[in-house]
Amino acid sequence: MNTTAQALNPFSLMMEPERVLQTMERSLQLRGLRRHKLRPLDKPLIPLTSEAIASRVAFDAALDAEDLAQHTRARQLN
Repeated sequence: MNTTAQALNPFSLMMEPERVLQTMERSLQLRGLRRHKLRPLDKPLIPLTSEAIASRVAFDAALDAEDLAQHTRARQLN
């Protein structure tokens, strides 16, 4: 296999991490990418609607009721 084919073969690159780094350093496409770090706080906060809040409260209440029922059944069996 020639060196160009080996450099482009992802399976060959997985076996040789140092070749991955060399290939990345030589890549004009990777060098041309703009680098921009995104952080979670950079995202705008999406306000919750009253429907979404009510849905979340109902879901939490259903889970709590289910946990209580399971706990009660477990005590009755003991």
